[in-house]
Amino acid sequence: MTVLLYTLGVLAFAVAILASIGLHELGHMIPAKRFGGKVTQYFIGFGPTVWSKQVGETEYGLKAIPLGGYVKIVGMLPPGAEQLGQVSYDAQGNQVTRVRKSNTGMFTQLISDARAAEWELVGPEDSDRLFYKMASWKKIVVMAGGPTVNLLIAFVVFWIVFATYGVKTLDVAPGAPVVAEVSQCVLPYTEEGRACTPSDPAAPAAAAGLRPGDVITSFNGTKVTDWEQLRTLIRGNADGTAVIGYDRDGQQLTGRTSTTVEARPTSATDQTLRQVGFLGVSPRTTVVTEHGGPIYTLDQMGTMTKESLSALLHLPVRVWGVAKAIVGLEERSVDSPISIVGGGRIAGETVSDTDFGAGEKVAYLAMLVGGFNLFIGLFNFVPLLPLDGGHIASALWEWIRRGLARLTRRPDPGYVDAARLLPVAYVVGSFLLIMGVVLIVADLVVPVSTGA
Repeated sequence: MTVLLYTLGVLAFAVAILASIGLHELGHMIPAKRFGGKVTQYFIGFGPTVWSKQVGETEYGLKAIPLGGYVKIVGMLPPGAEQLGQVSYDAQGNQVTRVRKSNTGMFTQLISDARAAEWELVGPEDSDRLFYKMASWKKIVVMAGGPTVNLLIAFVVFWIVFATYGVKTLDVAPGAPVVAEVSQCVLPYTEEGRACTPSDPAAPAAAAGLRPGDVITSFNGTKVTDWEQLRTLIRGNADGTAVIGYDRDGQQLTGRTSTTVEARPTSATDQTLRQVGFLGVSPRTTVVTEHGGPIYTLDQMGTMTKESLSALLHLPVRVWGVAKAIVGLEERSVDSPISIVGGGRIAGETVSDTDFGAGEKVAYLAMLVGGFNLFIGLFNFVPLLPLDGGHIASALWEWIRRGLARLTRRPDPGYVDAARLLPVAYVVGSFLLIMGVVLIVADLVVPVSTGA
């Protein structure tokens, strides 16, 4: 049964991601067609074609490697003036523009080859349907359509989960401060979780004789009624003497120690580190369930977006850390980036875990799919080719400079030639390929586990 549930979890995640990919590509194709563009292909996956069907002028199909998808919109790259060859005519007497396939310089040759490949698909009848000739705002809508769909998928998924299952978080149990855990040593905040070593100083709470289950009743003569009050007293004590009154199984006891000064986050929401008094006790917590609607969902997604953008900024460094984990140079971090393979593995572990109820499994799987869509949507808005954001940036720059030309009554500068940015696209594309391989290998060799 466990193997069956694991397989079911992997398949459910895979189907959800493939559906997200398909909807992403529809986000490009539908507005492209509505604006009069010519879309010749709509495919999910890469590599050899598994199945396809021609409907009108568009071929729809599936590829063998389900790690992405694409739509082919005719005329993405304009012909460069310096790249044009001789003008010829077809049998009907229509003028045909050919693009030379030879040039000098590696990048120049790559650009020329890309133009040639693009214009081999263009016929005389397509002259008014080329993507690069669309109004700039239309190009922005077309290219932003895909990642926007991913963000909408994430919003809908999160909204459903928040409105039904809710958000379950650990919060400090109400009432008198009950000690749930006593630190045996003082560890820097960035190293919390590792085992104590003989060189680590003993924590003040352990030195005072506190144990889990003790109820703290006073601190330096001040009566304590809740955990927040105790926390404020401890932090404000710096490295001073601490006289702690506590109740253990109905017996009133007193412990004497001195708090130490350590760098700790300002609050649960503000992770700025500050030097404050430290005792080394953790509160007893309780599970709190919070439900919310669309406004709550947007607020939660705002927090997730900030975290995702931070992860994007540090992505190359974090992928390098994953690469080192593959060869055994360091442990793989539990919050390291994962591939779709890793996501499928986590989905399988979650669904097959007997400690989770059916509702928890469905909610976790949905949040996993929503999280992937949020990250994919944000990632595709990065303003670098070959990502959608690179095309958006080109169209936006075209819109700005043509608008400025009109305002200043200068000649129209024409279309922005995205082909000139292809060297950047090749570099970024190479990084994406390497990153994908590294993460997939890591997810197979040193996977991130749910701990189930």
